[in-house]
Amino acid sequence: MKIGRASRAIAGLFVGVLSCVFPAARATAATEQELVDQSVEILREFQEMPDGAIPSHVISNARGLAIVRVLKIGFGVSGKGGEGVVVARTPHGWSAPSFIGLGGAGWGLQVGAEMTDFIFVLNNDPAVRAFSRDGNVKLGGDVSAAAGPVGRDLHGAVTTTAAVYAYSRSRGLFAGVSVEGAIIATQKTANARYYGRIVSARSLLSGRVQPVRGAERLLSVLNRL
Repeated sequence: MKIGRASRAIAGLFVGVLSCVFPAARATAATEQELVDQSVEILREFQEMPDGAIPSHVISNARGLAIVRVLKIGFGVSGKGGEGVVVARTPHGWSAPSFIGLGGAGWGLQVGAEMTDFIFVLNNDPAVRAFSRDGNVKLGGDVSAAAGPVGRDLHGAVTTTAAVYAYSRSRGLFAGVSVEGAIIATQKTANARYYGRIVSARSLLSGRVQPVRGAERLLSVLNRL
């Protein structure tokens, strides 16, 4: 009985936390510029992975990339939350970054904590449009998501099986990494702060908004992929 009450209390805590994960994250999260710089770090670390590198043809065919650092914690019920940016290809190169947050919950025998860096490869224009909403995107719901093929030397055409390919790099102790059911939300307030005015995710990812100077390092790394 006590265990049951404890489990329900933990579940209630996670529901409460996750229901406001995006606005609450701003209290302890990095600044917008730090998130952009964090994305540069994540891209470089993925490039240095010897066996788990994202194949070059997957990147070259990508319509967009979402780069997010996520903290996942759990004790019977798990919760995850994080922040990052999404960029898209335009006729004139990579777009200015739009800020996003990620949250989700799960059940099962899960105990531990894990920090995971994700790169989500947006394989088609509908995926980019889903991330262009000033709202939420559910992975595995609004857009199909699957683990992407890996291997720097992987050659030849690979049939795209999902609108989004997920790649992860984890630090910590946790059994498995899943993105099914994760909710990604546009951070409209963060976009307004970074660009000094209200801008929509659609205008950013379509290339209608010019990148600011703080995004130059990120765009430089993207152009070398």
